[in-house]
Amino acid sequence: MKEWSERNKYNSFNSDLKGMFTDNQAAFLAGFKGLDVASMQLLRGKLREVGGRFKITKARLMKIAAQDIDGGKDLQEILKDQVGLVFAKEEVPAVAKALAEFSKGNEALQIISGLFESKLLDKDEIKFLASIPPRDVLIAQLLGTMQAPVSSFARLLNKMTVRLLYVLKQISEKEGA
Repeated sequence: MKEWSERNKYNSFNSDLKGMFTDNQAAFLAGFKGLDVASMQLLRGKLREVGGRFKITKARLMKIAAQDIDGGKDLQEILKDQVGLVFAKEEVPAVAKALAEFSKGNEALQIISGLFESKLLDKDEIKFLASIPPRDVLIAQLLGTMQAPVSSFARLLNKMTVRLLYVLKQISEKEGA
């Protein structure tokens, strides 16, 4: 009876982990060997602030959960030693940035790889992803770019109106003189 309960517990945990792979846009693999508990809690807090989640489990269970997802076969080969998964549901660049910044200050945390939209990412690609501005900034830049031609056109029309008024004023002054 106890054996069935343990097996059921692992199957439930495995389906939860598999659900995290499918429900999130990205998963980053990070080695945490040598990271103390206080640093781990600090990392989890920083990730939570930007919508990330740090999950630690046995590599064998991660491999089982990753085997049926798109791109999971590539990730399975890397899942070994003491590794954790950082999941990003929405703000993938923000989570990657928080992870990269934390790893700079803590040498015990090593970014290994990641999976984003079923594509395996290496360490450099994750660092590039971390350099992308947040979503709000990108939207503001896009709107500014879209608004620029309209603003330029409005300024041009305003200039033309002012010039026309200036010419009309000069004509009226010549006729009045």
